[in-house]
Amino acid sequence: MTGSEEDPRVAELRSAVARLRRELAALPSEFPDRGIAEDELAALAAMITGGAPEIPRLRRSLLLIAGAIGSVSALARGLAELRAAMDVLGGSPGT
Repeated sequence: MTGSEEDPRVAELRSAVARLRRELAALPSEFPDRGIAEDELAALAAMITGGAPEIPRLRRSLLLIAGAIGSVSALARGLAELRAAMDVLGGSPGT
């Protein structure tokens, strides 16, 4: 891989973060932890832009995001896609 090529796993994670951010922004309803989810997704986007993200930090972010939006069914698919992208990048916990 040359210096200009991006790891496809990181690209998929970036895409999943962007999709979930768009879905959250388009959601008309407010919920108590929306700000937490928005802030953590923004932090994830910045972390991914900075290069290869740290796996433990990714997992922490996923837990925060899932806790913040887990009960919002309209975001369930985007959250599942984010988790799958993280799993591909860093392996599932315990592996």
